Amino acid sequence: MEGLGAGLAALAFWGFIAAVVVGGIWYAVREKEAQHETLRRMIDSGREFDEQAINRIFKENGRPERDLKIGGIIAVFAAPGLATLGWFLGDVSAEAYHALLGVAGLVAFVGVGLLIAARVAEKAAANDGSRAHG
Repeated sequence: MEGLGAGLAALAFWGFIAAVVVGGIWYAVREKEAQHETLRRMIDSGREFDEQAINRIFKENGRPERDLKIGGIIAVFAAPGLATLGWFLGDVSAEAYHALLGVAGLVAFVGVGLLIAARVAEKAAANDGSRAHG
Protein backbone atom coordinates (compact mmCIF):
# COMPACT_ATOMS: atom_id res chain seq x y z
CA MET A 1 0.00 0.00 0.00
CA GLU A 2 2.95 2.30 0.62
CA GLY A 3 4.01 2.09 -3.04
CA LEU A 4 0.50 2.96 -4.22
CA GLY A 5 0.39 6.06 -2.01
CA ALA A 6 3.75 7.26 -3.29
CA GLY A 7 2.63 6.65 -6.86
CA LEU A 8 -0.58 8.60 -6.33
CA ALA A 9 1.36 11.46 -4.74
CA ALA A 10 3.73 11.58 -7.72
CA LEU A 11 0.78 11.45 -10.11
CA ALA A 12 -0.93 14.31 -8.27
CA PHE A 13 2.25 16.39 -8.34
CA TRP A 14 2.80 15.97 -12.07
CA GLY A 15 -0.91 16.47 -12.71
CA PHE A 16 -0.70 19.80 -10.91
CA ILE A 17 2.36 20.82 -12.93
CA ALA A 18 0.55 19.87 -16.15
CA ALA A 19 -2.55 21.84 -15.12
CA VAL A 20 -0.47 24.95 -14.40
CA VAL A 21 1.30 24.71 -17.76
CA VAL A 22 -1.90 24.09 -19.71
CA GLY A 23 -3.64 26.91 -17.85
CA GLY A 24 -0.83 29.32 -18.67
CA ILE A 25 -0.90 28.39 -22.33
CA TRP A 26 -4.69 28.67 -22.44
CA TYR A 27 -4.56 32.13 -20.84
CA ALA A 28 -1.94 33.36 -23.34
CA VAL A 29 -3.97 32.09 -26.30
CA ARG A 30 -7.15 33.73 -25.00
CA GLU A 31 -5.32 37.01 -24.46
CA LYS A 32 -4.00 36.98 -28.04
CA GLU A 33 -7.48 36.22 -29.36
CA ALA A 34 -8.89 39.17 -27.43
CA GLN A 35 -6.19 41.45 -28.83
CA HIS A 36 -6.91 40.33 -32.38
CA GLU A 37 -10.64 40.74 -31.85
CA THR A 38 -10.10 44.30 -30.62
CA LEU A 39 -8.01 45.12 -33.68
CA ARG A 40 -10.59 43.49 -35.96
CA ARG A 41 -13.39 45.60 -34.45
CA MET A 42 -11.32 48.76 -34.87
CA ILE A 43 -10.74 47.96 -38.54
CA ASP A 44 -14.43 47.10 -39.09
CA SER A 45 -15.54 50.37 -37.52
CA GLY A 46 -13.58 52.27 -40.15
CA ARG A 47 -11.78 54.43 -37.63
CA GLU A 48 -8.27 55.47 -38.39
CA PHE A 49 -5.72 54.49 -35.81
CA ASP A 50 -2.04 55.09 -35.42
CA GLU A 51 0.90 52.96 -34.44
CA GLN A 52 0.56 53.93 -30.77
CA ALA A 53 -2.97 52.50 -30.65
CA ILE A 54 -1.74 49.22 -32.09
CA ASN A 55 1.14 49.15 -29.60
CA ARG A 56 -1.30 49.67 -26.73
CA ILE A 57 -3.41 46.75 -27.92
CA PHE A 58 -0.45 44.45 -28.50
CA LYS A 59 1.66 45.47 -25.54
CA GLU A 60 4.29 42.76 -25.49
CA ASN A 61 6.33 42.41 -22.32
CA GLY A 62 6.31 46.10 -21.59
CA ARG A 63 8.89 45.97 -18.80
CA PRO A 64 10.77 42.68 -18.61
CA GLU A 65 13.40 44.23 -16.31
CA ARG A 66 10.72 44.73 -13.67
CA ASP A 67 9.65 41.09 -13.91
CA LEU A 68 13.26 39.94 -13.64
CA LYS A 69 13.83 42.15 -10.62
CA ILE A 70 10.72 40.84 -8.86
CA GLY A 71 11.74 37.22 -9.53
CA GLY A 72 15.27 37.91 -8.30
CA ILE A 73 14.08 39.51 -5.08
CA ILE A 74 11.73 36.61 -4.38
CA ALA A 75 14.48 34.06 -5.02
CA VAL A 76 17.04 35.92 -2.90
CA PHE A 77 14.62 36.03 0.02
CA ALA A 78 13.57 32.39 -0.45
CA ALA A 79 17.18 31.18 -0.12
CA PRO A 80 17.56 32.00 3.61
CA GLY A 81 14.15 30.45 4.20
CA LEU A 82 15.34 27.20 2.67
CA ALA A 83 18.54 27.33 4.73
CA THR A 84 16.47 27.89 7.88
CA LEU A 85 14.23 24.96 6.97
CA GLY A 86 17.35 22.82 6.57
CA TRP A 87 18.57 23.97 9.97
CA PHE A 88 15.29 22.90 11.59
CA LEU A 89 15.33 19.58 9.73
CA GLY A 90 18.97 19.08 10.74
CA ASP A 91 17.74 17.69 14.05
CA VAL A 92 16.00 14.92 12.15
CA SER A 93 18.69 14.27 9.55
CA ALA A 94 22.08 15.82 8.93
CA GLU A 95 21.69 14.92 5.25
CA ALA A 96 18.56 17.07 5.03
CA TYR A 97 20.46 20.03 6.44
CA HIS A 98 23.26 19.72 3.90
CA ALA A 99 20.86 19.10 1.04
CA LEU A 100 18.72 22.12 1.84
CA LEU A 101 21.78 24.26 2.37
CA GLY A 102 22.87 23.35 -1.15
CA VAL A 103 19.40 24.09 -2.53
CA ALA A 104 19.41 27.45 -0.72
CA GLY A 105 22.75 28.28 -2.32
CA LEU A 106 21.41 27.37 -5.75
CA VAL A 107 18.29 29.50 -5.25
CA ALA A 108 20.44 32.42 -4.04
CA PHE A 109 22.61 32.21 -7.17
CA VAL A 110 19.51 32.11 -9.38
CA GLY A 111 18.15 35.18 -7.58
CA VAL A 112 21.40 37.09 -8.01
CA GLY A 113 21.46 36.07 -11.66
CA LEU A 114 17.94 37.41 -12.14
CA LEU A 115 18.88 40.69 -10.48
CA ILE A 116 21.92 41.00 -12.76
CA ALA A 117 19.73 40.22 -15.78
CA ALA A 118 17.31 42.95 -14.66
CA ARG A 119 20.17 45.44 -14.47
CA VAL A 120 21.37 44.47 -17.97
CA ALA A 121 17.82 44.75 -19.34
CA GLU A 122 17.43 48.20 -17.73
CA LYS A 123 20.65 49.40 -19.35
CA ALA A 124 19.63 47.94 -22.72
CA ALA A 125 16.23 49.63 -22.50
CA ALA A 126 17.87 52.93 -21.56
CA ASN A 127 20.27 52.62 -24.52
CA ASP A 128 17.39 51.79 -26.88
CA GLY A 129 15.43 54.76 -25.55
CA SER A 130 18.33 57.15 -25.97
CA ARG A 131 18.92 55.92 -29.52
CA ALA A 132 15.24 56.35 -30.38
CA HIS A 133 15.21 59.92 -29.03
CA GLY A 134 18.76 60.82 -30.06
